[in-house]
Amino acid sequence: MTACSRIAWAGLLLWGAAAHAQDANVGRNLAATCSNCHGTNGQAKGDTVTPLAGMPAERLITTFNAYKNGALPATIMHQIAKGYTDEQLKAIAAYFAVQPKK
Repeated sequence: MTACSRIAWAGLLLWGAAAHAQDANVGRNLAATCSNCHGTNGQAKGDTVTPLAGMPAERLITTFNAYKNGALPATIMHQIAKGYTDEQLKAIAAYFAVQPKK
């Protein structure tokens, strides 16, 4: 590996670390849009909407993908789920998974 390519790799690694540091709250920020229906931090009120707080991340991802591909019927979630990338859905799921259940 040449000195120039080592510098380029080092720059990419530093850029990646900086981008990750800036996105420490990406899951929380993306999940904020869910609060309209699912409550603040996934603490849904009432019994008409599923609380997301404390739900295992894999279950959330599976459910998001079922909405996304039409396997799970919905009034609005199928449209919302299609608006997120797989990485964004994983970040949202990870955020809700660590929120305490009420």
